[in-house]
Amino acid sequence: MATVGGQISHVPMTHDEKRVIFASSLGTVFEWYDFYLAGSLAIFISKSFFSGVNPTAAFIFTLLSFAAGFAVRPFGAIVFGRLGDMVGRKHTFLITIVIMGLSTFLVGFLPGYASIGIASPVIFIVMRMLQGLALGGEYGGAATYVAEHAPPGRRGFYTAWIQTTATLGLFLSLLVILGVRTAMGEDAFGVWGWRIPFLASIILLGVSVWIRLQLNESPVFERIKAEGKTSKAPLTEAFGQWKNLKIVILALIGLTAGQAVVWYTGQFYTLFFLTQTLKVDGATANILIAIALLIGTPFFLFFGSLSDRIGRKPIIMAGLLIAACTYFPLFKALTHYTNPALETATAKAPIVVIANPDECSFQFNPVGTAKFTSSCDIAKSALSKAGLNYENVAAPAGTLAEIKVGDTVINTYDGKAADAKDQGKAFDKTLATTLKTAGYPPKADPSQINWPMSVVILTIMMIYVTMVYGPIAAMLVEMFPTRIRYTSMSLPYHIGNGWFGGFLPATAFAIVAAKGNIYSGLWYPIVVALITLVIGMLFVKETKNSDIYAQD
Repeated sequence: MATVGGQISHVPMTHDEKRVIFASSLGTVFEWYDFYLAGSLAIFISKSFFSGVNPTAAFIFTLLSFAAGFAVRPFGAIVFGRLGDMVGRKHTFLITIVIMGLSTFLVGFLPGYASIGIASPVIFIVMRMLQGLALGGEYGGAATYVAEHAPPGRRGFYTAWIQTTATLGLFLSLLVILGVRTAMGEDAFGVWGWRIPFLASIILLGVSVWIRLQLNESPVFERIKAEGKTSKAPLTEAFGQWKNLKIVILALIGLTAGQAVVWYTGQFYTLFFLTQTLKVDGATANILIAIALLIGTPFFLFFGSLSDRIGRKPIIMAGLLIAACTYFPLFKALTHYTNPALETATAKAPIVVIANPDECSFQFNPVGTAKFTSSCDIAKSALSKAGLNYENVAAPAGTLAEIKVGDTVINTYDGKAADAKDQGKAFDKTLATTLKTAGYPPKADPSQINWPMSVVILTIMMIYVTMVYGPIAAMLVEMFPTRIRYTSMSLPYHIGNGWFGGFLPATAFAIVAAKGNIYSGLWYPIVVALITLVIGMLFVKETKNSDIYAQD
């Protein structure tokens, strides 16, 4: 790249530069495909690997195992970021893809809880953590690699291709799952067919490794390496010096935390909400999400390119604000258009739990060690598993909880009673009958789903994702100097997306179970997005005119 009169000239990219950017993006698609399978197949993983606990705890445990991969991503960012800044981008790519691919492939062979007991979920979580470590080193390298090849004034557009990889990886995973599911049928898929997408990843691994081997090292990194300017201690330089550390902190709380919750709400929580709360069958939910992804994906490139002209910050901040202001009406509209019978029943026969608050526990027990046996816990657990909206009304101490469905009152029982098992069967039967009489559907009626409007709603939330995510790679790259760029940008990105975003489904699910309102889980992404909006507006500077080539 050249400079003319103090300004960076826009030198067109060569054919080789475009080829390596394509290769980098394609390899990252495959890596995201591997990572997303656990989220897309959460229900089947719950039944196979976590069948030793009750269904509610098993599902939360599965969500947490999904989040475990995100939890270790910052550690992967530290390990591989340091390696990338000291040794180079290309070699780090090869290591991360091999770890990711083999971990995913082995999940396909992992015996279930019924075969090897507690070892099954433990091994699965270990595989998820290895995937998270690998992914922690992947994104920063890919974004850095592409940005350092892109011509000035076009970094937003070119790095936006990397931003599409996460969505395309999710889309690919949904497509493979849908294809296998359709070919095998639901019964066979539920028993063992869900393992096929994991096993198929070995093919993707081979392709990805071959692609990575064709890449050349980043010319910017090669230059500072030749000049002897690479960092000898990137961790100390990035996080031990306040001038760099303060930028890392701002990148986290003023950018990536909010971006993460908007991203995972639009692409993941919507899927959980459709299947778990609205009881839309898995195949239909996957198709709806896949269509929205297909429509929305080009907007990554649109907003990435737009950020080259008007700036990164205005687009990201606008996405946070609009998302926070519209999530509640959009999710309520999703209920209206995908399961109108549930909406009607909720309005005509509202459900109320009348119980002593002192006997009501916060039923967040991922390891399945606690037993929730009070009558209040029994009532709330039954309604939460059914994905039903309910209100809480306090009752005097010493009384058993009651569930009121419209005008009908259902008595609960003491889970510690000698005949609790028999009472439980009678309670479940009475509750199911009462809900059916009141019009509460056990599943969403496919014939009642308004496909056009459902896709529109999901696409709108997908566009929010592209607004906050499309420009962010370029912005993070531009915030840090070349010698510690890989390390510095990777950590805030993966803390934001790994922790704030990765724990969103489990956190939202637990909030809903505690509060009784099926929409209450949305407060988590809304509050985080608004906090990021305020901090970002006040303290984060625009970066689009940064000269990353001069930052040695």
